[in-house]
Amino acid sequence: MSIKDTIIVLLIVTFMSLFSNVLGTPAGIVESIPGLLILALIALAGIVMAKYLPGNIPSVAYVVTLGCILTYPGVPGSEFINFWVQKIGFVSLCTPILAYAGVAIGKDLDAFAKNGWRIVVLACVVFTGTYIGSAIIAQAILKYLGQI
Repeated sequence: MSIKDTIIVLLIVTFMSLFSNVLGTPAGIVESIPGLLILALIALAGIVMAKYLPGNIPSVAYVVTLGCILTYPGVPGSEFINFWVQKIGFVSLCTPILAYAGVAIGKDLDAFAKNGWRIVVLACVVFTGTYIGSAIIAQAILKYLGQI
């Protein structure tokens, strides 16, 4: 995928996330735009780094590392980034990504169907296990922190 295509996809996801964030959080459109643009720029920087830096490291590793470094307290600009990004809801970001994944699977439905019914059972088991595992971890952490 070219950088131009990557920018187009990031803009589409950012636009979809904007509406999702406005509907799902108390933040308005004007409050949401800076945080989403910051996240899109971090994602773009990570993708560009993966494309041009040697080592064949996945872009997600660069994005996560860059995001952690830029938001670490004491790093110049981290207070600004944290202030705006905290106005973005996590679920608001997941919605367009999951929609894109659904479209991608729908586009390759013939290849998906060739795997047979076993892949559907496996997917359901994985989804259920991931959900239950996440719920157990969240319950334990929130209980330990005294939030529930």
